[in-house]
Amino acid sequence: MSAPGWLVAKPVAHRGLHDRAHGVIENTCAAALGAIAANCAIECDVQMSRDGEAFVFHDENLERLTAAQGRIDGIDARDLARVQLVGCAEFIPSLSDFLACVGGRTPLVIEIKSAFNGDMRLAERTASLVAQADGPIALKSFDPAIMAHLRAHRARLGLMQTPLGMVSEARFEPAEYPELDAETRLNLMHFLHWPQTRPEFLSWCVHDLPNGIPHLLREALGVPVMAWTVRTPHDWARAARLADQAVFEGQVG
Repeated sequence: MSAPGWLVAKPVAHRGLHDRAHGVIENTCAAALGAIAANCAIECDVQMSRDGEAFVFHDENLERLTAAQGRIDGIDARDLARVQLVGCAEFIPSLSDFLACVGGRTPLVIEIKSAFNGDMRLAERTASLVAQADGPIALKSFDPAIMAHLRAHRARLGLMQTPLGMVSEARFEPAEYPELDAETRLNLMHFLHWPQTRPEFLSWCVHDLPNGIPHLLREALGVPVMAWTVRTPHDWARAARLADQAVFEGQVG
């Protein structure tokens, strides 16, 4: 399928329109509602609980945003739903609750997190919830195996109208991606997974623009490009020149 126009029609609030200093925490319903009020789309992340439920949370570990400790995939869904986020009265939302909160009122771009270990449970659970949800929703991941899996099982998963995209950047440094072996790192850096993933959109690091991969996908194949994470006027100008939309934090440029 070709990417629909709604995918890049609005600036995309990175993890919702959040402001920790004012008690609006990333990847919460409050951040989602802020984005809706500002007429922005929403990007969010999903991680998996120990028993396979999808939760809207960016980090693998709980320490940065909660008073709890440990990995999110080491806690069952019932207990994870009781973990309060620091600086606000909200708890870590399940994807089901987050989808209900958004209610189809603005486009939602969901990034499926991965340990690059071949585990497809989170991808499958996310797909099952998205297939039942209202409104425009797209799925993306850094992990080509996840996107290839969703593409291969699109009909079974009810994703025939759901755009599938890749998140990427020019460099996958060992210090930042210690779980990746050299072969996987080269595969990601040079987009060698293209025959398997064939993304309908690309989410590319704004600091790695210009670059041949997003340029070719955008100009030669008509694949829309989102630039992440846009935070400064310089970032906004670069995204406007070299991408189709910005995934931003702070004020809309």
